[in-house]
Amino acid sequence: VQLQASGGGLVQAGGSLRLSCAASGTGNFFRIDTMDWYRQAPGETRELVASTLANGDSTQYLESVKGRFTISRDNAKSTVYLQMNSLEPEDTAVYYCNANIWTPARGFQYYWGQGTLVTVSS
Repeated sequence: VQLQASGGGLVQAGGSLRLSCAASGTGNFFRIDTMDWYRQAPGETRELVASTLANGDSTQYLESVKGRFTISRDNAKSTVYLQMNSLEPEDTAVYYCNANIWTPARGFQYYWGQGTLVTVSS
């Protein structure tokens, strides 16, 4: 199983970016439970930014991104998105996706994407 994240880049403060993360290699019989976005700024610990349950209806956000970021998922595409608006320099970090995926071979296991860099200039 692999998670492939994309969509990072350089943007000015106040701008927007949309991150995507797609799961692959799951085979035909699998289940994806939680799908989350984390971030890690230089010299900082990794923190949970947004989380969504399997049905996509229940979401949670880091306090500092509430009202600016929106997490969503397309279960048919095994993909989670993070729409980031009104970006601030403090949002600069490497963003990682994480998913709890069940497969017959491994049961439920957490997987990490490779990270995508978001840089917000002031």
